[in-house]
Amino acid sequence: MRLVGLTGGIASGKSTVSNLFKDASVPVVDADVVARNVVQKGTGGWKKIVKAFGDEILLDNGEIDRARLGQIVFTDPSKRQLLNRLLAPHISSGILWEIAKLWMKGCKVIVLDIPLLFETKMDRWTNPVIVVWVNPETQIERLMSRDGCSEEQAQNRINAQLALDWKKSEADIVIDNSGSLDDTKQQFQEVLRKVSEPLTWKERLRSRDGLISVVMCTAVGVLLAQKNLL
Repeated sequence: MRLVGLTGGIASGKSTVSNLFKDASVPVVDADVVARNVVQKGTGGWKKIVKAFGDEILLDNGEIDRARLGQIVFTDPSKRQLLNRLLAPHISSGILWEIAKLWMKGCKVIVLDIPLLFETKMDRWTNPVIVVWVNPETQIERLMSRDGCSEEQAQNRINAQLALDWKKSEADIVIDNSGSLDDTKQQFQEVLRKVSEPLTWKERLRSRDGLISVVMCTAVGVLLAQKNLL
């Protein structure tokens, strides 16, 4: 099984590339979706957040006001770190469960769409690592347009993350999303070809079919050994 890491920065276009993988029928585990699930009302993640940040971050229906919580953690690094510590175990477990379900289905290639791929050290378990990069000017413009925020607010949100240029330097594959969608799609086709290459023998052993083959070969070997001993 091949685990492909996909990450980027805010307004870099990572979600666009993630959707291109889905359109190409490559299964994607989206950490943002997992994160939303683990903070639904009544869950363990929800209880931890309410205890740490208070009832003021709740909507009238009891669900977490993600916009309000986002404002708090983006302006206070210590609270952002606290939120990450509280949710990291729940999100990691959720991601592993999604991978397990796809493994049981026999999927050979799985894309892990994780914004904090490097921060959570999950890049150690993925190969290759794809970083969706965009130049700073375009990133700010797109963020301001998308969220209706000021240039200062946009820059603060960008500064709250690891530098995109650093992520680019750590990547195995870089998709430059500074241009048009057609340009990104063209780059994606080459990326898709690379991640769809035949699995290495180590990756085959990690797949469901590889494990079944190992178990069957071991069972046959044990039976033959017992037969020879009789």
